[in-house]
Amino acid sequence: MTSLVIAEHDHASIKGATLNTVTAAAQLGGDVHVLVAGHNAKAAAEAAAKIAGVAKVIHADAAGLEHGLAENVAAQVLALVQGGAGNYSHILFPATASGKNVAPRVAAKLDVAQISDITKVVSADTFERPIYAGNAIATVQSADKVKVLTVRTTGFDPAPATGGSAAVESAAAAADSGKSSFVGSEIAKNDRPDLTAAKIIVSGGRALGSSEKFNEVMTPLADKLGAAIGASRAAVDAGYAPNDLQVGQTGKIVAPQLYIAAGISGAIQHLAGMKDSKVIVAINKDPEAPIFSVADYGLEADLFVAVPELVKAL
Repeated sequence: MTSLVIAEHDHASIKGATLNTVTAAAQLGGDVHVLVAGHNAKAAAEAAAKIAGVAKVIHADAAGLEHGLAENVAAQVLALVQGGAGNYSHILFPATASGKNVAPRVAAKLDVAQISDITKVVSADTFERPIYAGNAIATVQSADKVKVLTVRTTGFDPAPATGGSAAVESAAAAADSGKSSFVGSEIAKNDRPDLTAAKIIVSGGRALGSSEKFNEVMTPLADKLGAAIGASRAAVDAGYAPNDLQVGQTGKIVAPQLYIAAGISGAIQHLAGMKDSKVIVAINKDPEAPIFSVADYGLEADLFVAVPELVKAL
């Protein structure tokens, strides 16, 4: 039994989500292969070879793979699987925007069911995944010959990025499908850690009242802690914070070492996105706020008083 992990990378290095996905693949038993599909991505392939637990890295290099277009990456995965090169029993993608874009195409072409957002490997054919915004856990068993999985990265510890010595094997690149083309990208630059990779996150909610207050209260705390800044959906919808800061079921799923929620009541969709955090601190003046049900430490206080005092103490 061999599993194939589809790596996310920037052509020079491997992204963290891949390490969590390798851990999930290792729990299936058997060998773990990693596909690095890109253009001039030799450095990323070499980095993948150093991941502990990886038996082989397959490097496919072509101009059509440079931007990770879903049609082309899916075709590359199918070329490996249907070509019988690895006789793969499982194909795993990180449950990120990229993984969710490619995985359904692969599952459809293989005529199998996709099992999405797994958080636990029970056995080689049985997995757990959250449903109803995480309020229930479904145990899903698959009889498909090839199992296509997306992995919720917060459910698995990252595999060590060093310590491995896998062989790197070149594979013939699939032809460009011609169905889509890369036009350009506008990437927001941020000096803070990325939300999904940050070890500390401070999040603000609707109680902050305005974007000015959001920045005035949350930024000094984030600066002191070297933290990423997050926001509840209510705060984002009200215009207090940009969309890319939203934490929750319809935002980003995070699991930092420390999560501080200020003025966030704790709606189900928000809790679904952060309840796997190692330590949760809630600051809210409403003693009945649902956020306190998942918090390790709760402070019933006015955030406009408590947060500045916390910054001073730090």
